[in-house]
Formats: sequence, structure tokens, C-alpha cells
Amino acid sequence: IMSDKPQTTRNRIQAIYTTKDSQIIFVDTPGMTRAKNKLGDFMIKTALDTLKEVDAIIFMVDDSLSLGPSDKFILEHLQNVKTPVILAINKVDKIMPEQYAIITKLYSEYSFIKDIVSLSALQGANVNVVIDKVIGYLPEGPMYYPGDMITDQPERAIVAEIIREKLLHYLDQEVPHGVAVEIEAMKNRENSDMVDIRAVIICERESHKGIIIGKGGRKLKGVGKSAREEIERLLGSKVFLELWVKVRPGWRDNDLMLKNFGYKE
Repeated sequence: IMSDKPQTTRNRIQAIYTTKDSQIIFVDTPGMTRAKNKLGDFMIKTALDTLKEVDAIIFMVDDSLSLGPSDKFILEHLQNVKTPVILAINKVDKIMPEQYAIITKLYSEYSFIKDIVSLSALQGANVNVVIDKVIGYLPEGPMYYPGDMITDQPERAIVAEIIREKLLHYLDQEVPHGVAVEIEAMKNRENSDMVDIRAVIICERESHKGIIIGKGGRKLKGVGKSAREEIERLLGSKVFLELWVKVRPGWRDNDLMLKNFGYKE
């Protein structure tokens, strides 16, 4: 899922890209920022553990002309791994050549960065160059997944993430960080192409529950409609989506709840 909110990715998400002579398993990690709760601890541990397990690291930066606290935090940890790092400077469609030179100079002092690639993910420019760089670092070996497989995520997990993405788009400020989604039931309706899904949106405060539902339930209906349409495209069938909102104070610091939501081993 994607949004302009920080910490959108909370778990390790694997995406599989297969060509006629190679297969890349891209591992999208949670963003690396300093933790404020146990959920944050889990996210950082997930990201750091992944750095040690892969053959190459793509460090994605944008058109910013300075290093922010998160950039410095990531760079500190990248210095401690032996895995080759590819710096991918995104959004080059928005910057001038002299600005690009400033960005490359910022990172050129870090010797562990083995390649620098400019790209525009929005326009698809140079994405193939990034892929070629990654392939260059991969060892020869067997395919891990079938050629038509694009992720190892179960459908329930993807459905929960789609709902959370719509919440991120509809909500503002601190509320999205305190929201989780749990799929309570998901089954095919008998003698029908309909899939019935019951999902619970967990928030931390009663006031957040009111914000999520919105006046007259308008916001929750908008989230449900938008999520249902995307889930139908994913499953290739009609979907009846039922959303409930529950308050669970302090769930981001509760080990049992974090485990139930898939945020703890």
C-alpha cells in the first residue's frame, strides 16, 4: 500500500519480479525512524534484520537537498552492513541538473554506496536501470517462486492493508498511526460469486473512533466503498464489506495485541 503518511509500511512485504533469466524478490521494509512505542521497535527490528538477509539494498531518497534525521539514521545503520547499497534518487522529473548534483554530493562521502541511479518512479524513467543494477548483485541459483507469482502475502493480509490504505487517505494527522485493521471473517457466499468480509478497525481513543466514522457515518462509508472496489479488483469477484470500529487504548504498546495484528513474532 502507498500513502504520503510516514510509517505506511509496517511489515516486511515481499514482491516477486520474474524475467526469462532472473527472479528478484523485492523486500519492502518499514521506514526506519526512531521508535516511540513497541510497534515502532518491531518496525525498526524488521528493517534492520532484513538488511542482513538480502543480496543488495536499494536506499531510496527523493528530491530533498539536505539530509533529514531519518536519512542520517538510516545511513548510520547502512554503514554497519556488508551488503552493497544502490542509492536511488527518485523524483528527478522535478529537479534541475544542479540540484541533482547537490544531492549526489551529499551521499558521495559514504563509501558503502556502490551505485547511484536517478529515476522517476511516477513516469517509469530508469526503473529498468535499477533492476539491471540489482540483477548484477544477485548470485546464480534456483527460482524461489513460480513465474506468475507476484507476492507471498496471503489474501487476508492484503485485504487488511487495502482497508488501512484507504484510512490513511481519509484521515489526517496522528489518527492513522494509531489505526490497525483485523479481518475477523472472509468467506465465499454459498451458490454465489460474492465474498463476505467482516473487518474491524482498531483505534486508540474514543475521539479517534468518532473521527474515523465521521458525521453520519460518512467517512467510514467512503473508506468502505473505496476499499471494496479495490478488493473486488484483487479477488475478481463481488465483495460485501462490513466495517466496525473498536477502541483499544495503548494497543501499540501491548505485546499480545501486536502479535494478534501480525506485528510481532
